[in-house]
Amino acid sequence: MRVFVTGASGWIGSAVVPHLIDQGHEVVGLARSDASAAALTAAGAHVVRGSLDDLGTLRDAAADSDGVLHLAFKHDIAFSGDFERAAADDRRAIDTIGEALAGTGRPFVIASGLLGIAPGRVATEADGSAPDEQASGPSRRMANAQAVVALADHGVRSSVVRLPPTVHGDGDQGFVPAMIATAREKKVSAYIGDGSARWPAVHRDDAARLFVLALEKAPAGTVLHAVGDEGVPIRSVAEVIGRHLDVPVASVTPEEAPAHFGWLANVLGVDSPASGERTRALLGWEPARPGLLEDLDAGHYFMPRSDR
Repeated sequence: MRVFVTGASGWIGSAVVPHLIDQGHEVVGLARSDASAAALTAAGAHVVRGSLDDLGTLRDAAADSDGVLHLAFKHDIAFSGDFERAAADDRRAIDTIGEALAGTGRPFVIASGLLGIAPGRVATEADGSAPDEQASGPSRRMANAQAVVALADHGVRSSVVRLPPTVHGDGDQGFVPAMIATAREKKVSAYIGDGSARWPAVHRDDAARLFVLALEKAPAGTVLHAVGDEGVPIRSVAEVIGRHLDVPVASVTPEEAPAHFGWLANVLGVDSPASGERTRALLGWEPARPGLLEDLDAGHYFMPRSDR
């Protein structure tokens, strides 16, 4: 297939592209910078210059493809406090691509999130199926995902891959590196309350393989969970960090958390385990890479980037 990929040079996309090429697919990646374009060319992909705001470019590239992987999201804007804008921009991109693929039966796969889908219990692929379209914040992204699922009624083989808050591996710059940076700065590896809040996790390479399987095989209207670890307690993560940095491990109260963690405090206390059993049964996907705690213990998270 000729596959159009947004976010092709990002954390997930840069792992997905090689898997697509290895499977014999032709990749066309969206690049908004010279550096991204160069990285995609080096990986063996074709390049379309533009961003999620270039709706005409998205429409044309989608129409010229045999399938689309939408991995881009304006995380920088979302985490700076304007999730509404990031979600609105994402919805415009989704609607544009969906219109280009309508009636073709071609695959359209997007990345979405798992955190907060079913707080306090193990979320399944059946959860989060009816978010409020008027909802604010991260719930808006859930609504966007459901819009993609609904494209199944318009002749699109649509599917959603929900990603854990931690998609780990060498080069990760997400939540876990932020915890490590806080522990270095504060000289203590902390967790909130009793640290029992659980997060699902997946290795980047395993997630990349699932995106390729979704593109190739997922039935229309499918929700998939890229889950390797069902629920890793945040306290366990803090303990590994403390051991590697040789700093004490301690609890902070929910009231103390914003001052200690900053923006991380909003997510570290969320208990959000998730299952991927239905996904594995449907597509035969099995995570093969190390789990989060094993990956942390490998040590690369604690090395200077120049030494990796």
